[in-house]
Amino acid sequence: MTYRIAPSILAADFARLGDEVRAVAAAGADWIHFDVMDNHYVPNLTFGPMVCKALKPHAKTPEGMALPIDVHLMISPVDALAASFAEAGADLISFHPDASGHVHRSVQAITSKGVKAGLVFNPAEPLDVLDWVIEDIDLILIMSVNPGFGGQSFIDSALRKIEAARKRIEASGKDIRLEVDGGIKTDNIRQVADAGADTFVAGSAIFSQPDYKAVVDAMRAALR
Repeated sequence: MTYRIAPSILAADFARLGDEVRAVAAAGADWIHFDVMDNHYVPNLTFGPMVCKALKPHAKTPEGMALPIDVHLMISPVDALAASFAEAGADLISFHPDASGHVHRSVQAITSKGVKAGLVFNPAEPLDVLDWVIEDIDLILIMSVNPGFGGQSFIDSALRKIEAARKRIEASGKDIRLEVDGGIKTDNIRQVADAGADTFVAGSAIFSQPDYKAVVDAMRAALR
């Protein structure tokens, strides 16, 4: 299995976001994760499409290879802002089913822009909607904390949900990424991978440390 580490810029220094994106790209990040919040669906307000567009040129490896920008929308309604992020350069856009009046339409609003679409599930939210849309999506994101703020502790029951999501992916026969966001650290990333995850969002675990590469390398070592 190919594992991907996606640093969340929610935990970065907002005064120097371009530098921070370049730094985690140089440290070995696979994706750059945007946590987009509207002070409505969740009690926080972060950043919009203009920030995504401004940071897109910085999301490159030292060799110049572009890194995918992974946008997690914690907003309601979904469709209009999803289209704006697609136009701003997002490569993957995921949203919460309960934030959309029509999940199929929201998925189509994203994929019609040539962007990969994903669904996000809060800690206490069932996976039932996947019965109807798993053929249409490219990503499932399991929240292992309640969305809104960084630095929270991993909710252990998320492991069961990751296992359940992996079974659904395998039954679908599709190549769908299974991402986990919340409380991911060097000392639990292996356990999360063993449950079936292949993509890991890490915010404060990386950006709170002086050496980003050392953290990413330690996570990769744990995954091996």
